Amino acid sequence: MKSEETKEAKGIDKLKQKLKDMKKDSEEKGEQLKECKSEIKSETKKEDEKEKKIEELTDTLQRLQAEFENYKKYVDKSKSEFQKYARADMIMKLLPTLDSFEMALKNTENKEKFIKGIDLIFSQLFQLLENEGLRPIECIGKTTDPYKHEVLLMQESDKEEGLILEELQKGYMLGDKVLRHSKVKAAKKRKTDADNKADKAK
Repeated sequence: MKSEETKEAKGIDKLKQKLKDMKKDSEEKGEQLKECKSEIKSETKKEDEKEKKIEELTDTLQRLQAEFENYKKYVDKSKSEFQKYARADMIMKLLPTLDSFEMALKNTENKEKFIKGIDLIFSQLFQLLENEGLRPIECIGKTTDPYKHEVLLMQESDKEEGLILEELQKGYMLGDKVLRHSKVKAAKKRKTDADNKADKAK
């Protein structure tokens, strides 16, 4: 009888322990579930924050693009107005030269006055362009420079080869920029009798 009671007591104790273990396991799973819910909530919040940040950045980008387009239009308009007034300024400076042409043409019968008028016009025009930064390229007595001179003719000479002998058309620079190359005739080495014989032999 005592043996059966002991077995029954042990069975009850095992059952109690099992229930206790199940409760503990349930509590642990409950904690894990809470942690998962908390992580999901946190990740959801982060995603919401990312979406909000993306919307803010998109809005900022669109605003900057609109501002840039407006600025570009303003620059283009300013550039156009500047070019227009720059032309007007140059034309104003050319008017005295135009007046001088008119006066010279009225004196075509008087050769001396006509020549003086043309000379005055040239001086006025050159002075105007010089004030704007134009300057002629030096040639005579200089060695040819491919960046400034265009050699159209070569002439045999006792002078140094490549030395400019004649300026065929004047070249000009505006500041450091070549506007037009000088067209020149340059010296080349004079052939000797030996050179002529060699050429004939060929």
